[in-house]
Amino acid sequence: MKFSVFQVSRKGGREKNEDRMGYCYTNSSGLFLLADGMGGHPAGELAAHLALQTIAALYQKEAQPELPDVKGFFSVAIMAAHRAILRYADDMKLSDTPRTTLVVAVIQNNAAYWAHCGDSRLYFVRKGELLARTRDHSYLEQAREGRRFAPGSPALNRNVLYTCLGSPSIPVVDFAGPVALQQGDKIMLCSDGLWGSLEDTDIVSGLAQHPVSAAAPALVEKALLKAGASSDNVTLVAVEWETPDVSEVTRGATLSEAADDVGFASTFQAALLEPVADGPRMDDLDDAAIERSIAEINDVIKRTATRKA
Repeated sequence: MKFSVFQVSRKGGREKNEDRMGYCYTNSSGLFLLADGMGGHPAGELAAHLALQTIAALYQKEAQPELPDVKGFFSVAIMAAHRAILRYADDMKLSDTPRTTLVVAVIQNNAAYWAHCGDSRLYFVRKGELLARTRDHSYLEQAREGRRFAPGSPALNRNVLYTCLGSPSIPVVDFAGPVALQQGDKIMLCSDGLWGSLEDTDIVSGLAQHPVSAAAPALVEKALLKAGASSDNVTLVAVEWETPDVSEVTRGATLSEAADDVGFASTFQAALLEPVADGPRMDDLDDAAIERSIAEINDVIKRTATRKA
């Protein structure tokens, strides 16, 4: 399996960066993740990181080397991430729960699958055309689709969501795929800091004209420039599908943890690593597994605080 990937996150005009992104892969499957911690609630960046940490850990246990049921994996892993955030809030005795949006994609068997909760988006571009885009879980997006609301519903502001991870209610998750991939297909996951400043036509055109290594940073810079000093965090993960190569054998994981204005560039060129040995399956997950994820994110918090000191 062969494809290129570029990921970048910029703080913009915000005091801190609450976006997180990353990816994991085996020799025949790839997982791509992006989460946007929600302002107005405590520790949005922790909710985003904990969501990615939980889903990535589950993926590395289940992808041996492929996921046997991608939609089933999405359902279980996203709910596990939601529970992890709620557990963290309970353990920390928080008066409100941290919350985050999420968009996740899996590529395997020459096909793409994706799921999302909230308003972080996925764009699928083929030969210069928009093949698919996720629909935001916002009241404004629903109104555009012709749905009616009862009196007293929230104002139709694009930032008002009706679901996310970490909220008291069960998250609403939309699923898509499998969609067969063709050479040159591009898939981009992004936070609302990107699409909130750029039109879909600009995003599609930008992705279509250049390889993701050039298109992705150019789109981010364009969004920052257009939004100016009030820019939100701008984060994306862009993937370009290339000719499959069965001789390439790679396994690894990368997750962003820095909350500063840092860019990341990567390709799938890691050395061969040993498969995860008989780790617990998804149906064996319990509160202890969630506790381990919480311990890992606490370690990240301590390391980040040490670097800033």
